[in-house]
Amino acid sequence: MTTVEAKPVVQRLLSVDALRGFDMFWIIGADALVQALNRMSPTSCIHTLATQLEHAEWEGFRFYDLIFPLFLFIVGVSIVLSMDRLLATAGRKGALLRIVRRSLLLLVLGIFYYGGVTRAWPDVQLAGVLPRIALCYFCVATLYVWLPRKALVGVAALCLAGYWALLMFVPFPDVRLEHGKIGKNETPAKAQTPEVLLANVSTTVRGTFEEGHNLTHYVDFRWLPGRKRNLYYTNEGLLNTIPAVATTLLGVMAGWLLTSARWSGKQKAAWLLAAGATGVALGLLWGLEFPIIKRLWTSSYVLLAGGYSAALLGVFYLVVDVWQLRAWCLPFVWMGTNAITIYLADNLLGGFNGIAARLVGGNVQQCADAHITKGCGDLLIALVGLLIAFWFVRFLYKNKIFLRV
Repeated sequence: MTTVEAKPVVQRLLSVDALRGFDMFWIIGADALVQALNRMSPTSCIHTLATQLEHAEWEGFRFYDLIFPLFLFIVGVSIVLSMDRLLATAGRKGALLRIVRRSLLLLVLGIFYYGGVTRAWPDVQLAGVLPRIALCYFCVATLYVWLPRKALVGVAALCLAGYWALLMFVPFPDVRLEHGKIGKNETPAKAQTPEVLLANVSTTVRGTFEEGHNLTHYVDFRWLPGRKRNLYYTNEGLLNTIPAVATTLLGVMAGWLLTSARWSGKQKAAWLLAAGATGVALGLLWGLEFPIIKRLWTSSYVLLAGGYSAALLGVFYLVVDVWQLRAWCLPFVWMGTNAITIYLADNLLGGFNGIAARLVGGNVQQCADAHITKGCGDLLIALVGLLIAFWFVRFLYKNKIFLRV
């Protein structure tokens, strides 16, 4: 019979829930609020902030490019906070069953989020945000159950170095997967088949990082089934799941630090900030040779985003759990403890801003634009949308309703 060494039960860290909620805050509607402010009063400061709330089109890094890797980083932290307790109570077999069930549920919810089977195959989207979370959680949690810490660090390094080596040295047919203005709005029926696109291609290429002309996108084109976000490839594809696993493992390492009895709370925060600065520096340095591209999830991007994630966690942990200054972050805690719920609800309800438009759109919006200033109506809708979202998660939190997947 397999036995698992019992480890100390770790208390829930409010800072982790608050940071997760802070992350969701920008997804649910805070970006729309800033964009509305920019339209209403386009000062240089607001314009800069609004620019940071748009993804870099290809190469580069903006604040909005941190949102998804930050969530995966927090998934890694949460694995440490929950898995030791699960291993102590359910054993390794019980933990693995829980990991499989949760991963499958997240995968199904992800397919449902993108429309489920409302369309006929192959116009069904299998890849996306929730499916990627499912895959990263499954891989990292399973590795966490089986491997010691040094091996997990080695896996993270191997993911980053291996992905770099694949993109640099593995040749693929010199085909450009151009889709022009088709983008994500067209069905797979609009795409040319691999046989057609590759019919007259006789040369190979390697080490390229242009959109539609790299190994990652080629692998999606050939082997990713179903609907793809950009017709031939997607942002959350097959090959770039490898470095995404490394992002989650970086969160696991941060979780080890938070649960360590060796350091004081202030020392843990300092270590997180130092690790964050190191990750940012290494990511920028590697980016000189391996470009920082979110949509390819390059290894340099992993280190850069991981560094910022560690620094943010350090700040939240210091303020919330060490200094015990918590009143300000309670709305984020409400949202962070029901992150998947609010994400799904925003999709199923047509967006909280859509609900807000039913309340303060139309003549109300036009009146605000006419009698206050142009763009004020959009700001009003964004504010009401955020208030509805926070009311919703507060209701769930106060009534102890949590979607546990």
